[in-house]
Amino acid sequence: MAKVTEHLNNTQGKPVFSIEIIPPVKGSNIDDLLKSIEPMMELQPPFIDVTFHREEYVSKQLPDGGTKEIKIRKRPGTVGICASILHKFKVDPVPHVLCGGFTKEETEDLLIDLNYLGIENVLALRGDFAKPYNSFKAKKDGHFYANELVSQINDMNNGKYLHEETEYMSSSNFCIGVAAYPEKHFEAPDLDQDIENLKRKVAAGADYVVTQMFFDNQKYFDFVNRCRAEGITIPIIPGLKVLATKKQLDVLPKLFYLDMPEAFRKEIIACENDKQAKQLGIEWCVQQCRELIDFGVPALHFYTMSKSDTTLAVAKKVF
Repeated sequence: MAKVTEHLNNTQGKPVFSIEIIPPVKGSNIDDLLKSIEPMMELQPPFIDVTFHREEYVSKQLPDGGTKEIKIRKRPGTVGICASILHKFKVDPVPHVLCGGFTKEETEDLLIDLNYLGIENVLALRGDFAKPYNSFKAKKDGHFYANELVSQINDMNNGKYLHEETEYMSSSNFCIGVAAYPEKHFEAPDLDQDIENLKRKVAAGADYVVTQMFFDNQKYFDFVNRCRAEGITIPIIPGLKVLATKKQLDVLPKLFYLDMPEAFRKEIIACENDKQAKQLGIEWCVQQCRELIDFGVPALHFYTMSKSDTTLAVAKKVF
């Protein structure tokens, strides 16, 4: 097993193929998820990201007619899935680790579990809002910003734990990834401020960057060039999603705060059905990949939503 940065350094001039998957809904088993990964193993992805889904709060009707707010987690199992990937496929899993929903002590315990499992890669994220709330709130004694989380992970890599004063604490060995937004994070006032936030994560110990999905390569090219001009030298991996239905033309921009190129939008609107839209989405992503490879990207990272068909169709034409 190896760190993500080691995989990126051993590409022999070719970009790495990697994917992100999501845990199944609570009550489902892991079999369908593993079956969705299996076809992509022929392309030998060196690492697979596994998302972490924080708690949600819902109102439950009580027998007396009142309501009670309860906390649920619809997609648990991130650590278990990572262990399964490591065991079944001998591929490095990259669990997402969030600020939201964790105290610093809970984060430390999670990192210790990952370290014991032999998992050496994490993606450190602030995380989304806890539904149904419309703003981010850190848990009491938790982290509010991703750079704070990166600092805690980096401290453990240096043998520094939260409260223990023992001189010779065991050090972890995590390679730390962070997120970036070529079209800026929706909460940032402008891209300059967003890049300043990324610089804080890099200064705290981040080893590489994975971007939010985008459909206009020029946004990625411009973003990378601005980052390099600001002294950010670590690898910046582009995140890609294959558009698979006509509905996603409107859904994806709303969910992920991104722009759809006008030419692409017009072509998708002209499709008579989802089958045509999916084929066009595949062709568009193939062209994106080829341009990104020419640009010299270290990897192509696909947001699969735990479905393999469209990603596999693109990757087979590119790798």
